[in-house]
Amino acid sequence: MRRYVIERDLPGAGNLTAEQLNHIRETSNAALLATGPGIQWVESLVAGDRIYCQYLAESEAQVREHAKRGGFPCTNVSEVKAVLDNMTANMQPA
Repeated sequence: MRRYVIERDLPGAGNLTAEQLNHIRETSNAALLATGPGIQWVESLVAGDRIYCQYLAESEAQVREHAKRGGFPCTNVSEVKAVLDNMTANMQPA
């Protein structure tokens, strides 16, 4: 599977309540099941008017299908080519 970062423009995302975020999580999990095997949600970061999500998936099309099924905005999808962190000080293939 490939690693993707998804930008979701969602005005007011940073002000969502825990209840609202939990509803998004539940909706995302249901959409994952409906999308089928070969896609996995890793994590999401909420900041300002955006949510940034990291997924493992077989294709960008699969990521976009998940967004469609969940009713989520899917502003931009980028395939991650490498991961760099301060623990390894090395670039790791995605």
